[in-house]
Amino acid sequence: MSERGAGWSCRQPGTFQELRPDRRGFSWLSPKVLWRSRNEILAQLFGDPSDQVRRRWVAARRESGADPDFRIRPKVGEAYDFLVIGDTGEGDASQYAVVPGLLKIGEGTAFAVIASDVIYPTGAAGDYDDKFFRPYQDYPAPIYAVPGNHDWYDGLGGFMRVFCDAPALQAERQGFSLSPAGLRGLLWRRPEPIDEDRLAKAGQRRARPGQRAVQPGPYWVMDLPGLLLVGIDTGIRGTIDAGQAAWLRRVSADPRPKILITGKPIYDRNEYHPCPIEGGGTVDDIVRDPAHNYVAAIGGDTHNYQRYPVRVGDRVIQYIVSGGGGAFMHATHTIPRVDAGGVHEDDFKCYPLRGDSLSFYSQLYATRFRMPWLKITPDEGLLLMSRRIGNTPPRPVGTAATHGTTAAPATPPGPVPASPPERCGAPGSAARPARITTRLKLAAAVLGGRPMPFRLPVGRTFHRWFSELSDWDTPPFFKNFLHLSVRDGTLRIRCFAATGCRPQELEPPMEDEVAIPLSPPAAGG
Repeated sequence: MSERGAGWSCRQPGTFQELRPDRRGFSWLSPKVLWRSRNEILAQLFGDPSDQVRRRWVAARRESGADPDFRIRPKVGEAYDFLVIGDTGEGDASQYAVVPGLLKIGEGTAFAVIASDVIYPTGAAGDYDDKFFRPYQDYPAPIYAVPGNHDWYDGLGGFMRVFCDAPALQAERQGFSLSPAGLRGLLWRRPEPIDEDRLAKAGQRRARPGQRAVQPGPYWVMDLPGLLLVGIDTGIRGTIDAGQAAWLRRVSADPRPKILITGKPIYDRNEYHPCPIEGGGTVDDIVRDPAHNYVAAIGGDTHNYQRYPVRVGDRVIQYIVSGGGGAFMHATHTIPRVDAGGVHEDDFKCYPLRGDSLSFYSQLYATRFRMPWLKITPDEGLLLMSRRIGNTPPRPVGTAATHGTTAAPATPPGPVPASPPERCGAPGSAARPARITTRLKLAAAVLGGRPMPFRLPVGRTFHRWFSELSDWDTPPFFKNFLHLSVRDGTLRIRCFAATGCRPQELEPPMEDEVAIPLSPPAAGG
């Protein structure tokens, strides 16, 4: 994991700001945004209706003549490349910062897939212009997607209209009852009416013949040479219905190697989330079945990169979190020493590194709360987290430059000035070796980098509602996307960083890579 990928030495912000329609940010502190997003809480309290609504969408798609197996057959050769981007659609600086590097690395790719949360906060069709069509208007190939929980806050109406060209479902009127469903219905947010003229105008940004794609439904299987790409819809709460499960088992019976694309990761933050199936069983039971020949499972929802190589019998399945495609960064420094699924800490990979995550949050909160004693330099963060986790620092200490609280003024596009980067310490100060002090230990504990009963909010629960405090409008952004290639019987998955800095736009740094042989399952297994 490189210092370039962290972007600490950023002296020249990228050109991504020129792509944005305006400089407005995205705020979860807005009462209007919170109220529009209330379906998450209602689903937790009174049950998730996604399974019932999904069945209606699937029935409507089949009635319209969609492929019965929801199969996509793109035109690709024996060797091909594609992109996977997760949790993209906030429409602010952190989303647009990913675009230049994505276009650079994505040259020649056959298609892209968005894994989870295409549009924040509620998946409404009216938000697709600035959060989907505009940022990806210059990507020349088709884009497919699997929905995330935020796309479901609109009943999946915007998602189905854009990706499946499906008309809205007829509203169902139900009388009030004291059942959980009845109580949920009192406050449940209904889908917004779609302004078809506005949506059609937005769609013109991606109207070139090579960009057009209509997928058959919210879940699908993509038929590729030597590989199946299987996308599932996990609704709001991370489950699938019995009908989707029967479809998943059916398409998984094909002996070809497979990659699962899911809205919720199966391994995340050293925890196991196998994805329950309505009526019993789990999605991971299907993935682990050796006859189904899954080689990887990629999920969004968590806004960073993690990779867990899990041994299942005599093979290894790569379980990947890749949700850093645009939304604010979820901390990695709160991930404990990894042992989930039998994965050894030394085999686990994440971006940003835990030490960079700790340093980022220390500087963010030191600035927001005017508490300078919280500041932890990148080198200090690496040492603190290495001591806590019990591993060797994953990057040589002494290579990271200090990140100030604001980015350098924008300069014209071109090579970065050749001045040497600053070393850890105050901006402009002489380099000093990183060492662990009592102040650093206390700061790390308050920030969640060490065990402590009280800590500042860096976890998922807080960020779901108050991500404004962790939203950063200047580089580095710690975003990521995946480039996947199939060549000569080998699948190669590479994670690229997007920092928002001009040098990384020109040459996006690769932060992780894994090569997977593609072969049929062993006889009898």
